[in-house]
Amino acid sequence: MYRLLMVDDEMHVIEGIKSDLDLAQNEISELYTAYNMRQAQEIFAKNRIDIMLCDIEMPQGSGLELLTWVREHHPETETIFLTAHADFKYAKQAIQLGSLEFLIKPAFVNELEEALSKAKMKISKHSELRHVNELWMQNHPLIVERFWMDLLDQTIPSHETVIKEVAENRNLIYSESMTFLPLLISVQRWHKDLSLREEKILEYALKNSSQEMIVQQVTDGQVIPIDRGKILVILYLNTYNEGILEKLVRSCEDYIASCNRYFYCDLCCYIGTDGFMHDVRPIVQDLMALDKNNVAFNNKVFALAGKSASSVQIKLPDMTVWSAMLKKGTKEKVIAVVTEYLENLVRAEGLDANVLNQFYEDFLQMTYFVLNLKGIQAHQLFCDELSLVLSRNATRSVTDLLTWIRHTTQKAMDQAEAVEEATSVIERLKQYIAVHLDQSELSREELAEHVYLHPDYLSRFFKKETGVSISDYLLQERVNLAKELLCKSDMPIGSIALAVGYSNFSHFSKMFKKVTNLNPNDYRQQNGF
Repeated sequence: MYRLLMVDDEMHVIEGIKSDLDLAQNEISELYTAYNMRQAQEIFAKNRIDIMLCDIEMPQGSGLELLTWVREHHPETETIFLTAHADFKYAKQAIQLGSLEFLIKPAFVNELEEALSKAKMKISKHSELRHVNELWMQNHPLIVERFWMDLLDQTIPSHETVIKEVAENRNLIYSESMTFLPLLISVQRWHKDLSLREEKILEYALKNSSQEMIVQQVTDGQVIPIDRGKILVILYLNTYNEGILEKLVRSCEDYIASCNRYFYCDLCCYIGTDGFMHDVRPIVQDLMALDKNNVAFNNKVFALAGKSASSVQIKLPDMTVWSAMLKKGTKEKVIAVVTEYLENLVRAEGLDANVLNQFYEDFLQMTYFVLNLKGIQAHQLFCDELSLVLSRNATRSVTDLLTWIRHTTQKAMDQAEAVEEATSVIERLKQYIAVHLDQSELSREELAEHVYLHPDYLSRFFKKETGVSISDYLLQERVNLAKELLCKSDMPIGSIALAVGYSNFSHFSKMFKKVTNLNPNDYRQQNGF
């Protein structure tokens, strides 16, 4: 049985239909009447209405305005227009708003009954589909989640027959006419340093929040974590889900704002197109590609529908001028011009992951070239944990790239300035040698690593500044320490040899005599303990 609402500002029209229409024969259990839009809304607030029979031109709100409101608040209601105006523009608007029929007054009873029958058939179909949806939602969530994961990773092939067979084997009930709309949530970055455990906790919170703020606000669906920082929402649709895209965009915008505020992250939402179950995997792949190529924007909602590839051709910059600026040490100016260039690319909306990666490689090559000219070992300078993390993330987005550029430029130029301050580098090197004299294998390469310079460059630089080679300085320091120990301690000579980096006693005696013209034992007898 069905509930019918008649809305018309002419009382005699309503009374005429009530007298002509056989309610029992047309399966009408309840008949409500309203004479304007406000009264109709009050009836909707108190009752479930299956079918609305409505005039178009009425005071206090037209029938078209009422249908717009009904579509938003009671989308399951079917609407039939009964009007005295056979105007095409009215009919067109009614169809666009989802009206089932457009009848002209005075309508024959058989016309009205035929329209009611058509509405009942559509409602019955919706009811059946809704029932199947409810059964699908009642399936064990973990079983449903595993089903979707198997479908996405192609353990279950994306073929209608195979999907149906697997669903039946797992006791999953669904209608082949059901459609699904995938939505990808992708975390771009966290606002603070998190341990793996803390990140997992926040991702769990993001998952639960998406269920409350997106799925429950729009329709039914499943939320599935599919990768680190990535959550897939699959919405279950019915044929009466008109206006769902607008609702979904608003829900996603509210969700993003809440996540920024409470869960310390930037993220984007990517809304797919609806399709049957075998269409879901390729739609998800398109969403993943959309996410990968979004390197320019943070905290936004993107819709796959109508998204086309950018036709903007991007020419990468000639970095010769930037290189010259780096050589002169004007790091702040370099950072400023690079930032301006990338921001212009974002405004042009032609920037994608491929272009960003090419820019990163070119900037890296330019920086390494400048460091090489200054004799600095780039791979040693940037081997710390922070540099490695920033480098790994640099091609994810413009924001991450600029963070890496600022860090890299600052560190490179600071080291270049330190190298130019010769006394600073020489003193650091001498201190390092003093602490590590007991190491027999204190190589030129190890010393160069400590000050981030190329070994050849360091050798020339050290001799120029001190007047002696590194090897001669090392020998001199080893012998000076040995002389101190021979004079001021009773350590065995063999132990002294080890303390100054010589594991071979004969070699120690030979090098000691080369510098002092005495062997260690004679030196001790003449000068010391």
